[in-house]
Amino acid sequence: MNLSLKIAKILVRLENGETIPASSAKNRLIDELVNENIILKSGKHKKTLQLISNEQLKLYLSNQLQINSLEAYISLLKKKESSRADFVKITTNSKISKQRVFKGFLVNSYLPINAILNNQTFVINPIDGSFVFIYDYENFIIDPYITIVGVENSENFRQIQKQKYLFKGINPLFISRYPQNQNKDFIKWMKSIPNRYLHYGDFDFAGIGIYLNEYKKHLNERASFFIPSKIEAYLKSEYASRERYDNQKINFNVSNIEEPKLKNLVRVIERERKGLDQEFFINRIK
Repeated sequence: MNLSLKIAKILVRLENGETIPASSAKNRLIDELVNENIILKSGKHKKTLQLISNEQLKLYLSNQLQINSLEAYISLLKKKESSRADFVKITTNSKISKQRVFKGFLVNSYLPINAILNNQTFVINPIDGSFVFIYDYENFIIDPYITIVGVENSENFRQIQKQKYLFKGINPLFISRYPQNQNKDFIKWMKSIPNRYLHYGDFDFAGIGIYLNEYKKHLNERASFFIPSKIEAYLKSEYASRERYDNQKINFNVSNIEEPKLKNLVRVIERERKGLDQEFFINRIK
């Protein structure tokens, strides 16, 4: 993804605490930052943008675009005589865009999963502290009874063994949302198989927005949002965050939600004015 001079300047303004009209910053990167809960889009008629976290923006630009300094990046873009070597120093990329070293995605499991890759059978059963990276996903086959569970948070994905109590009654294969630039590969693979998709994310507007905007719109009725039992009680408890709710706005159309349980979750979040991190379920005593 390219970062244009115009959007780079807008990001600097947001870093400086300005509120920007959303109409002046229509861009795929801005949309991703909104979905990642790094930028807040608010307003009913004239929508505006505000930066929620300077630190998270810096981390995103460093991890996703290899840009460690917006000011230096802008300065080089303005100089017509800047060489590719100059940009390499700033972006570690001679074409000012992130090149994908790998296609594919990470998978994890707490029980053995039989699979086929390039016509060879193998068992997905990573030891604790390791994952399996599927590169040739076009030739990756699993049984249709396996439920694909997308995990939004990297720590939940890493410690999935501690959360198996949540997924009784299904045979899950867990897919990491990160690195996020692999997500298109995952969607392509999901469209080629009949398996059900279950989204396991944060229980707040940002998590629901990620599900609807990145997964549900592609997988339709095969996709559903995972909602643990007692979620209403958890959202009422001290474990849920009011600050998390205050920093987020709905970035999806509630009337378009067809899942009754998900609609109810939205109502509970609005009523309690709280959000709950999925990390809560890693070490919870059952």
